Amino acid sequence: MLEKLDRKLVKGFLKADGQRIVNGDGEEILLNGWGLGNWLLCEGYMWLAYDNRNFDRPRIIEEVIRDLTGSSYAQKFWQQFRANYITRQDIAKMAELGYNSLRIPFNWRLFMKDEPEEIVFIEEGFKLIDSCLDWCEEYGIYVFLDLHGAPGGQTGSNIDDSRDNMPRLLMDRDYWNKGIALWRELARRYKDRWIVGGYDLLNEPIRTVQHDYPNVDHYLPKLAQFYDGTIAAIREIDKVHLLSIEGHHWSVDPAVFWKKYDDNMVIHFHRYGCPPDIAAYKAFTNLREKLNAPLWLGETGENNNQWYASMYTLAFKLDIGINVWPWKKMECANSPYSIKKPDNWDALLKFTKGGLKPAKKDSIAMLDEYLTNMKIENCRENPEVTAALFRKPTVTLRGADFDPMPGKGVSYSGTRDETSFIYQSGSGMAIRIEEGHDFMENTGWARWGIFSVELRGGEYAAYSIYNTAERTKLNLDITVLEKGTVAVTQDNKSLGSVPFKAGEKLIFNLHAARESIVTIRAESGRFTLNSLSFS
Repeated sequence: MLEKLDRKLVKGFLKADGQRIVNGDGEEILLNGWGLGNWLLCEGYMWLAYDNRNFDRPRIIEEVIRDLTGSSYAQKFWQQFRANYITRQDIAKMAELGYNSLRIPFNWRLFMKDEPEEIVFIEEGFKLIDSCLDWCEEYGIYVFLDLHGAPGGQTGSNIDDSRDNMPRLLMDRDYWNKGIALWRELARRYKDRWIVGGYDLLNEPIRTVQHDYPNVDHYLPKLAQFYDGTIAAIREIDKVHLLSIEGHHWSVDPAVFWKKYDDNMVIHFHRYGCPPDIAAYKAFTNLREKLNAPLWLGETGENNNQWYASMYTLAFKLDIGINVWPWKKMECANSPYSIKKPDNWDALLKFTKGGLKPAKKDSIAMLDEYLTNMKIENCRENPEVTAALFRKPTVTLRGADFDPMPGKGVSYSGTRDETSFIYQSGSGMAIRIEEGHDFMENTGWARWGIFSVELRGGEYAAYSIYNTAERTKLNLDITVLEKGTVAVTQDNKSLGSVPFKAGEKLIFNLHAARESIVTIRAESGRFTLNSLSFS
């Protein structure tokens, strides 16, 4: 698996080759990287403003900043914000951590003037993209250009900077024309840049029914027409770049893929807050077979590290590249970098909810601090996030996250049909949910309980682990049901066979290996394997 993730494969234009993505030399590559959320399209929750319609999208955030500080400071703030939030150092660190790609979500208003029936481009936005492309070319990281906020909005939600939570791109001819014109201009400018991995035409078009806003599903045929028109405009100029096409309803519904839109396209889908099992991928792996096109889990994340370790290793084993969201945000543990909350920041948040307005000098002080804190050298690194994503020590796996491929007889055994629910490929082993946790309650954004696998004498489960050092420690957390003996192997080499009883620690030393399969076998007795911790 790891050879397909190697940054040495970042060379030449990406293209679809049947169900694979290949580089300029025809070598298969699995995309792995992060989305640069909040840089060129802000979201309120990354400023700690959760569920707050008064501070949830760029145009509203911009107005609040102007109201607090005045137009002169606000203009300077946004210029410095874009200069500081993502820098050459961010890209260097991304490469150092082993990632081979990134996704730049951007707002159309940084690239075009918002004037009726006028097509006027803004150079400042393109210069930001140009700088990032230069850094990525220097460090060997593919870039996907993501129209996250299209003219008028394509989703009908805060994430597309829409005015009224309606997908005006698909409702207004002027916005429609602007959207196609923007992609035509992007193609003109970047048709010769191989470091551009591809064009992500629209992020998460056509939302689900949302709160008190109407159903907009009837615009699905218009979405297909927009894809056709945009692709035709791009291909007049650029016949080389890979196109990334997303479905609707937060990019989880594949209904728009009733046809293959281009011979050089990737089917792009998103997954958040779902059980990290093979069911999360099934609809799209079926679609991959039908259209003979590669898959990309182009946006995912916002969960805990055990979820990452399960969800993304499974994706890689299914030959699906990933892009996790986002690279950094304020006060977090589930992105690679966390921005320190500025002093007195809560005063700003309270103001957006109807509280007292902070003084101008206090507002400027806290925003200046934010500008300093967001630089990567001032952020807190969360190395455990990358460890989980690449499933390497230090990382903890749930017992239920045994290898799904190639299946029974290799990655697990099982003599019974008493599974609590169908998990992965259906093991025949009992999957148990941690006491006090209901399965449906553990499908949320950042919550995921302990799912253990019950093993009886003769049964086993196998787990992939990567980049172990000599004497990496494996700690098994088990619940003893009947005393017996457990045996552990690494790539079929014994690491020990020991008796177990309640209250005992089970620790084994691993060998150094780039890729390994660790197998846990109940030689006798019965226990639930809750987790495996590698450190």
